[in-house]
Amino acid sequence: MRANPAGGTLNLAILPFFGSRWLTPRLPRFLERHPGVVVNLITRLEPFDFRFDTLDAAIHFGEPRWPGASLSVLTDEDVIPVCAPAYLSRGDLRSCDDLRGASLLHLNSRPDAWETWFTSRGIEFEALHGMLFDQFSTMLEAAVAGMGLALMPRFLIDRELDKRLLVPAIETSPLHSGRYFLAYPPERGSYPPLAAFRNWIVEEAARTQDRVARSSRIGQ
Repeated sequence: MRANPAGGTLNLAILPFFGSRWLTPRLPRFLERHPGVVVNLITRLEPFDFRFDTLDAAIHFGEPRWPGASLSVLTDEDVIPVCAPAYLSRGDLRSCDDLRGASLLHLNSRPDAWETWFTSRGIEFEALHGMLFDQFSTMLEAAVAGMGLALMPRFLIDRELDKRLLVPAIETSPLHSGRYFLAYPPERGSYPPLAAFRNWIVEEAARTQDRVARSSRIGQ
């Protein structure tokens, strides 16, 4: 993105999968509305101290805690177990309990995701083994390749579900796994590029939340 001195620069830390799947495709709408603003995207996986960094804001997932930062709520994340149609045809997955014997794909930043999912269904289990990934994107590709079942955020895999590259492994309600926030230092809240971006991304996230809610009602 070419710099425009008449606007301003927003240095934004992003989570890679949320950034590539949700934020980046929508950024042209923000840039059309604010053509003078330059947005720089930097990947950060963990919270950091804004006092010692050049970043203006960050996308945060999890609990509403970031010491020294203000948080604006964006959207909830609900996960569902998905797999490739070919994998589903090889197995006998009729109930949530059957998933214990499947090849489970794990994300190392969420090591207890499958344990939480089974517990939420009241299913007892022993040790859960499977491949471990450090990125959502690589775990997604492994699931598409038929290597096992992945717990994926429903609103971030529309493309694969629409093309039937992935299908729900079992018909069950989504599991709420957390919430996304925009984090920023309070003293920067009135900085024009940040204020404009904050208003815009909250609006975009609300549209996503409404669409997911409508899809859930239709699915019922």
